[in-house]
Amino acid sequence: MTVSVKQLLAEWNLRPKHHFGQNFLNSPELTDKIARQLVQSEGGTAIEIGAGLGALTSSLLNHATRVIAIERDRELLPVLQQIFAQPVAEGQLVLLEADAKTADYRQLFEGATEPRLLTGNLPYQLTGPLLRRAVELSDVIRRAVFMVQLEVADRLCAQPNQSEYGALTVFVQACFSVRRAFVVGKGSFYPQPRIDSAIVELTPLQPRISDETPLFRELVQRAFQQRRKMLRNAWSGVPAVSQVELQQAATRAGINLDARGETLSVHEFSRMAVELAS
Repeated sequence: MTVSVKQLLAEWNLRPKHHFGQNFLNSPELTDKIARQLVQSEGGTAIEIGAGLGALTSSLLNHATRVIAIERDRELLPVLQQIFAQPVAEGQLVLLEADAKTADYRQLFEGATEPRLLTGNLPYQLTGPLLRRAVELSDVIRRAVFMVQLEVADRLCAQPNQSEYGALTVFVQACFSVRRAFVVGKGSFYPQPRIDSAIVELTPLQPRISDETPLFRELVQRAFQQRRKMLRNAWSGVPAVSQVELQQAATRAGINLDARGETLSVHEFSRMAVELAS
Protein backbone atom coordinates (compact mmCIF):
# COMPACT_ATOMS: atom_id res chain seq x y z
CA MET A 1 0.00 0.00 0.00
CA THR A 2 1.78 3.15 -1.24
CA VAL A 3 -0.66 5.71 0.17
CA SER A 4 -0.12 6.57 3.84
CA VAL A 5 -2.76 5.96 6.49
CA LYS A 6 -3.17 9.69 7.06
CA GLN A 7 -3.72 10.27 3.35
CA LEU A 8 -6.32 7.51 3.09
CA LEU A 9 -8.22 8.73 6.13
CA ALA A 10 -8.22 12.30 4.79
CA GLU A 11 -9.27 11.19 1.31
CA TRP A 12 -12.26 9.28 2.66
CA ASN A 13 -13.03 11.79 5.45
CA LEU A 14 -12.55 9.15 8.13
CA ARG A 15 -11.13 9.14 11.64
CA PRO A 16 -9.80 6.20 13.66
CA LYS A 17 -12.51 4.81 15.94
CA HIS A 18 -11.33 4.45 19.52
CA HIS A 19 -14.17 2.06 20.42
CA PHE A 20 -12.95 -0.32 17.69
CA GLY A 21 -9.38 -0.07 18.98
CA GLN A 22 -8.19 1.22 15.60
CA ASN A 23 -4.43 1.75 15.44
CA PHE A 24 -3.49 1.27 11.79
CA LEU A 25 -0.16 -0.23 10.73
CA ASN A 26 1.77 2.24 8.60
CA SER A 27 4.92 0.36 7.58
CA PRO A 28 5.08 -1.80 4.41
CA GLU A 29 8.36 -3.32 5.59
CA LEU A 30 6.73 -4.43 8.84
CA THR A 31 3.59 -5.83 7.24
CA ASP A 32 5.72 -7.81 4.78
CA LYS A 33 7.71 -9.22 7.69
CA ILE A 34 4.49 -10.28 9.43
CA ALA A 35 3.14 -11.86 6.23
CA ARG A 36 6.35 -13.85 5.76
CA GLN A 37 6.22 -14.95 9.40
CA LEU A 38 2.72 -16.30 8.78
CA VAL A 39 2.96 -17.81 5.32
CA GLN A 40 6.60 -18.98 5.33
CA SER A 41 6.69 -19.60 1.54
CA GLU A 42 3.91 -22.20 1.72
CA GLY A 43 1.08 -20.33 0.01
CA GLY A 44 -2.25 -21.45 1.47
CA THR A 45 -5.30 -19.62 2.76
CA ALA A 46 -4.95 -16.80 5.28
CA ILE A 47 -7.81 -15.33 7.26
CA GLU A 48 -7.05 -11.81 8.46
CA ILE A 49 -8.88 -10.56 11.53
CA GLY A 50 -9.50 -6.83 11.15
CA ALA A 51 -8.34 -5.70 7.71
CA GLY A 52 -8.45 -2.02 8.69
CA LEU A 53 -7.10 0.02 5.78
CA GLY A 54 -5.48 -3.00 4.14
CA ALA A 55 -1.80 -2.60 5.06
CA LEU A 56 -1.35 -6.23 6.15
CA THR A 57 -3.88 -7.41 3.55
CA SER A 58 -1.66 -6.05 0.79
CA SER A 59 1.37 -7.95 2.10
CA LEU A 60 -0.61 -11.16 2.61
CA LEU A 61 -1.67 -11.08 -1.05
CA ASN A 62 2.02 -11.20 -2.03
CA HIS A 63 2.54 -14.46 -0.14
CA ALA A 64 -0.70 -16.41 0.38
CA THR A 65 -2.65 -18.17 -2.34
CA ARG A 66 -5.91 -16.70 -1.05
CA VAL A 67 -6.83 -14.17 1.62
CA ILE A 68 -10.12 -13.77 3.49
CA ALA A 69 -10.11 -10.36 5.18
CA ILE A 70 -12.67 -9.73 7.92
CA GLU A 71 -13.59 -6.15 8.79
CA ARG A 72 -16.32 -5.00 11.16
CA ASP A 73 -16.19 -1.27 10.41
CA ARG A 74 -18.50 -0.86 7.42
CA GLU A 75 -17.07 2.60 6.69
CA LEU A 76 -13.76 0.93 5.80
CA LEU A 77 -15.25 -1.61 3.39
CA PRO A 78 -15.57 0.86 0.45
CA VAL A 79 -11.92 1.86 0.97
CA LEU A 80 -10.82 -1.78 0.87
CA GLN A 81 -13.02 -2.53 -2.13
CA GLN A 82 -11.42 0.30 -4.09
CA ILE A 83 -7.84 -0.53 -3.10
CA PHE A 84 -8.21 -4.24 -3.78
CA ALA A 85 -10.65 -4.23 -6.69
CA GLN A 86 -8.40 -6.42 -8.85
CA PRO A 87 -7.60 -9.24 -6.35
CA VAL A 88 -11.28 -9.30 -5.35
CA ALA A 89 -12.31 -9.62 -9.00
CA GLU A 90 -9.72 -12.37 -9.55
CA GLY A 91 -10.90 -14.30 -6.48
CA GLN A 92 -7.62 -14.05 -4.58
CA LEU A 93 -9.21 -11.84 -1.93
CA VAL A 94 -12.55 -12.07 -0.17
CA LEU A 95 -13.64 -9.01 1.81
CA LEU A 96 -16.10 -9.94 4.53
CA GLU A 97 -18.04 -7.52 6.72
CA ALA A 98 -18.34 -9.44 9.98
CA ASP A 99 -17.62 -9.39 13.71
CA ALA A 100 -14.41 -11.36 14.26
CA LYS A 101 -15.65 -12.54 17.67
CA THR A 102 -18.58 -14.41 16.12
CA ALA A 103 -17.45 -15.21 12.56
CA ASP A 104 -17.68 -18.87 11.54
CA TYR A 105 -14.01 -19.55 10.84
CA ARG A 106 -14.49 -23.26 10.27
CA GLN A 107 -16.96 -22.55 7.52
CA LEU A 108 -14.64 -19.95 5.99
CA PHE A 109 -11.79 -22.47 5.97
CA GLU A 110 -13.96 -25.26 4.55
CA GLY A 111 -12.43 -26.50 1.30
CA ALA A 112 -9.65 -23.89 1.56
CA THR A 113 -6.19 -24.47 0.13
CA GLU A 114 -3.73 -25.74 2.74
CA PRO A 115 -2.10 -24.59 4.89
CA ARG A 116 -4.83 -22.73 6.73
CA LEU A 117 -3.48 -19.67 8.49
CA LEU A 118 -4.85 -17.04 10.87
CA THR A 119 -3.52 -13.56 11.51
CA GLY A 120 -4.45 -10.06 12.62
CA ASN A 121 -3.62 -6.99 14.65
CA LEU A 122 -5.76 -7.72 17.71
CA PRO A 123 -7.36 -4.74 19.52
CA TYR A 124 -6.47 -4.86 23.21
CA GLN A 125 -10.07 -5.04 24.43
CA LEU A 126 -10.76 -8.01 22.15
CA THR A 127 -7.48 -9.88 22.56
CA GLY A 128 -8.81 -12.44 25.06
CA PRO A 129 -11.96 -13.39 23.11
CA LEU A 130 -10.08 -13.57 19.80
CA LEU A 131 -7.35 -15.74 21.27
CA ARG A 132 -10.08 -18.04 22.57
CA ARG A 133 -11.40 -18.30 19.00
CA ALA A 134 -7.89 -19.27 17.89
CA VAL A 135 -7.82 -21.96 20.58
CA GLU A 136 -11.05 -23.38 19.16
CA LEU A 137 -9.39 -23.55 15.73
CA SER A 138 -6.13 -25.20 16.76
CA ASP A 139 -7.18 -28.45 15.07
CA VAL A 140 -7.88 -26.63 11.79
CA ILE A 141 -5.01 -24.18 11.30
CA ARG A 142 -1.31 -24.71 10.63
CA ARG A 143 -0.23 -21.48 12.26
CA ALA A 144 -1.48 -18.22 13.78
CA VAL A 145 0.52 -14.99 13.87
CA PHE A 146 -0.93 -12.11 15.87
CA MET A 147 0.03 -8.57 16.74
CA VAL A 148 -0.72 -8.02 20.44
CA GLN A 149 0.31 -5.55 23.09
CA LEU A 150 3.75 -6.36 24.48
CA GLU A 151 2.37 -7.15 27.93
CA VAL A 152 -0.04 -9.68 26.37
CA ALA A 153 2.81 -11.32 24.47
CA ASP A 154 4.68 -11.69 27.77
CA ARG A 155 1.62 -13.34 29.31
CA LEU A 156 1.24 -15.76 26.42
CA CYS A 157 4.89 -16.83 26.63
CA ALA A 158 5.09 -16.94 30.44
CA GLN A 159 6.14 -19.96 32.49
CA PRO A 160 4.97 -21.11 35.96
CA ASN A 161 6.08 -18.91 38.89
CA GLN A 162 6.37 -15.83 36.66
CA SER A 163 4.10 -12.89 37.48
CA GLU A 164 2.77 -12.82 33.90
CA TYR A 165 1.66 -16.47 34.09
CA GLY A 166 -2.12 -16.77 34.32
CA ALA A 167 -5.31 -18.36 33.03
CA LEU A 168 -4.87 -16.99 29.49
CA THR A 169 -1.35 -18.47 29.40
CA VAL A 170 -2.64 -21.92 30.35
CA PHE A 171 -5.58 -21.92 27.94
CA VAL A 172 -3.38 -20.91 24.98
CA GLN A 173 -0.39 -23.10 25.84
CA ALA A 174 -2.69 -26.11 26.28
CA CYS A 175 -2.99 -26.31 22.51
CA PHE A 176 -0.26 -24.06 21.05
CA SER A 177 3.47 -23.70 21.18
CA VAL A 178 3.90 -19.94 21.63
CA ARG A 179 6.86 -17.86 20.50
CA ARG A 180 7.42 -14.12 20.59
CA ALA A 181 8.82 -13.41 17.14
CA PHE A 182 9.72 -9.72 17.45
CA VAL A 183 8.75 -6.45 19.11
CA VAL A 184 6.94 -3.72 17.17
CA GLY A 185 7.49 -0.13 18.31
CA LYS A 186 4.48 2.09 18.87
CA GLY A 187 5.75 4.42 16.14
CA SER A 188 4.70 1.85 13.52
CA PHE A 189 1.03 2.76 14.05
CA TYR A 190 -1.30 5.64 13.35
CA PRO A 191 -2.62 6.87 15.66
CA GLN A 192 0.29 5.96 17.87
CA PRO A 193 -0.66 3.81 20.88
CA ARG A 194 0.85 4.36 24.33
CA ILE A 195 2.85 1.12 24.48
CA ASP A 196 4.79 -1.19 22.19
CA SER A 197 3.39 -4.35 20.64
CA ALA A 198 4.82 -7.72 19.66
CA ILE A 199 4.29 -10.40 17.07
CA VAL A 200 3.52 -13.82 18.53
CA GLU A 201 3.55 -17.06 16.55
CA LEU A 202 1.22 -19.84 17.67
CA THR A 203 1.86 -23.35 16.35
CA PRO A 204 -0.75 -26.02 17.20
CA LEU A 205 0.44 -28.90 19.38
CA GLN A 206 -0.19 -32.40 18.08
CA PRO A 207 -1.74 -33.67 20.26
CA ARG A 208 -2.97 -30.90 22.54
CA ILE A 209 -1.84 -30.98 26.15
CA SER A 210 -5.49 -30.67 27.13
CA ASP A 211 -8.88 -30.10 25.61
CA GLU A 212 -10.65 -27.13 27.15
CA THR A 213 -13.33 -29.11 28.92
CA PRO A 214 -15.64 -27.37 31.42
CA LEU A 215 -13.72 -29.04 34.27
CA PHE A 216 -10.31 -27.97 32.94
CA ARG A 217 -11.62 -24.43 32.50
CA GLU A 218 -13.05 -24.42 36.04
CA LEU A 219 -9.78 -25.58 37.59
CA VAL A 220 -7.69 -23.01 35.73
CA GLN A 221 -10.01 -20.09 36.38
CA ARG A 222 -10.37 -20.86 40.10
CA ALA A 223 -6.60 -21.28 40.47
CA PHE A 224 -5.95 -17.73 39.23
CA GLN A 225 -9.00 -15.85 40.53
CA GLN A 226 -7.25 -15.34 43.86
CA ARG A 227 -3.60 -16.02 43.20
CA ARG A 228 -2.56 -16.07 46.86
CA LYS A 229 -4.92 -18.91 47.74
CA MET A 230 -3.63 -22.45 48.14
CA LEU A 231 -5.10 -24.85 45.63
CA ARG A 232 -7.06 -26.77 48.28
CA ASN A 233 -8.96 -23.54 49.01
CA ALA A 234 -9.15 -22.27 45.44
CA TRP A 235 -10.58 -25.61 44.27
CA SER A 236 -12.85 -26.21 47.27
CA GLY A 237 -15.85 -24.85 45.38
CA VAL A 238 -15.51 -26.99 42.26
CA PRO A 239 -19.03 -28.33 41.69
CA ALA A 240 -19.77 -31.95 42.71
CA VAL A 241 -16.23 -32.51 44.06
CA SER A 242 -15.70 -33.31 47.74
CA GLN A 243 -12.52 -32.54 49.67
CA VAL A 244 -11.76 -36.25 49.80
CA GLU A 245 -12.14 -36.61 46.04
CA LEU A 246 -10.03 -33.49 45.53
CA GLN A 247 -7.20 -34.88 47.68
CA GLN A 248 -7.33 -38.31 46.05
CA ALA A 249 -7.22 -36.83 42.56
CA ALA A 250 -4.35 -34.52 43.53
CA THR A 251 -2.37 -37.45 44.91
CA ARG A 252 -2.82 -39.45 41.71
CA ALA A 253 -1.86 -36.39 39.65
CA GLY A 254 1.20 -35.66 41.78
CA ILE A 255 -0.03 -32.21 42.82
CA ASN A 256 0.50 -30.56 46.20
CA LEU A 257 -2.75 -28.85 47.23
CA ASP A 258 -0.79 -26.52 49.53
CA ALA A 259 0.80 -24.95 46.42
CA ARG A 260 -0.62 -21.98 44.56
CA GLY A 261 -2.05 -22.09 41.07
CA GLU A 262 0.76 -20.02 39.57
CA THR A 263 3.21 -22.86 40.31
CA LEU A 264 1.39 -25.46 38.20
CA SER A 265 2.41 -26.27 34.65
CA VAL A 266 -0.12 -26.72 31.87
CA HIS A 267 0.53 -30.47 32.04
CA GLU A 268 -0.29 -30.50 35.76
CA PHE A 269 -3.58 -28.67 35.23
CA SER A 270 -4.38 -31.23 32.55
CA ARG A 271 -3.52 -34.19 34.79
CA MET A 272 -5.69 -32.82 37.59
CA ALA A 273 -8.67 -32.41 35.26
CA VAL A 274 -8.23 -35.97 33.98
CA GLU A 275 -7.99 -37.44 37.49
CA LEU A 276 -11.02 -35.55 38.76
CA ALA A 277 -13.04 -36.70 35.77
CA SER A 278 -12.08 -40.36 36.17
